[in-house]
Amino acid sequence: MRSRVVAAAVALSTAIGPQADAAPVVEIPPGVTTGFAVFDRHTGQMTVQHQATMQFRSASIVKILIALDYLNGRGVGSPVPDIDLALLEPMLRSSDDTAASILWERNGFNAIVHRMAALIGLTETQPPADPNWWGRTAVSAADVVKIYRYLLERAPHSFRDFVLDNLRKATQCATDERDQYFGIPRALPRPWAVKQGWSGYPDPPRDEKCVVTGEGAEVNEIDLRSPALHTSGLVGEGDREIVVVLTLHPEGTTWATAAGRITALTKSVLAASARRAAR
Repeated sequence: MRSRVVAAAVALSTAIGPQADAAPVVEIPPGVTTGFAVFDRHTGQMTVQHQATMQFRSASIVKILIALDYLNGRGVGSPVPDIDLALLEPMLRSSDDTAASILWERNGFNAIVHRMAALIGLTETQPPADPNWWGRTAVSAADVVKIYRYLLERAPHSFRDFVLDNLRKATQCATDERDQYFGIPRALPRPWAVKQGWSGYPDPPRDEKCVVTGEGAEVNEIDLRSPALHTSGLVGEGDREIVVVLTLHPEGTTWATAAGRITALTKSVLAASARRAAR
């Protein structure tokens, strides 16, 4: 089946006027539901976006909020004790779920999302209906862009450096033995800082385990069944662009297929963004 093609930067069409017909296109793999956004920090504008306010379950992207809430609770200038570093670093670098669950419970479950949404000004982000499932927090691509912008532009420098330094050290193999180098890490060479997310996939069989090879709005019903795979982060020299690609795949989609699709989609999104920036 051929990929369907959609015009990106829909929200920018009013601003670009007569150029709307020439808007860059992004190829979306068949069967994939996606919301994406690329924000250029040099121009202060989105270069491409599609369904940027659509809510998806966050999977592990919410771990950025868990870390920020922890740091905010301790306050500027308060060192992070080693016992908590042992939770925060693997949570951010290797997407450790156990560490996230400990911090989520300790700091108030859904209260974490409420505090961070109010602090950052998130409009589509809402806590999960069942507070035991942090990965079912609702987010949108536009809100994830806001989270990265908060880190870069408004957060205390020590908080920014702690979170982003860990995201720059994202390991290829996650704690659950999944290869988390899909999307941005496969679409672009370094420099980048990334936080990935996935949900709805069984544990990898032995022959598919990761081996290192080198580089609030009102909550709508969000899809909790379709396999989710998300890529987000900062790319380019000086962290020029914020890139967020959120995806849902048909039930039964394998990890390898979904990873290939989101990587191809991310490449297409980045190519469209580059064409827009070159105008």
